[in-house]
Amino acid sequence: MKATLLNQQELNSIQTKLPQWKLSDNKIKRELGFQNFIDAFGFMTKVALIAEGINHHPDWSNVYSSVKIELTTHDLGGVSNLDIHLATAIEKLFRA
Repeated sequence: MKATLLNQQELNSIQTKLPQWKLSDNKIKRELGFQNFIDAFGFMTKVALIAEGINHHPDWSNVYSSVKIELTTHDLGGVSNLDIHLATAIEKLFRA
């Protein structure tokens, strides 16, 4: 999948498609909470496999049971279709 920047209308629709994600500073952001560190780190491992599969990787951090994720397409300077694709996959995995 080739990365393409989202236009303003597509950016505006993020809240509808991904209501838990916030658009800020040319990134979409989400914080996820888990029962413990093992669950959080296990989730990150699963996301890492998805991200590697599409060659699009998150900026993220983990502190105990919390995972903070920021998605942007650095080489395009903003949010792209790849960020939405990865965020959607992350949401499906989180809700599974």
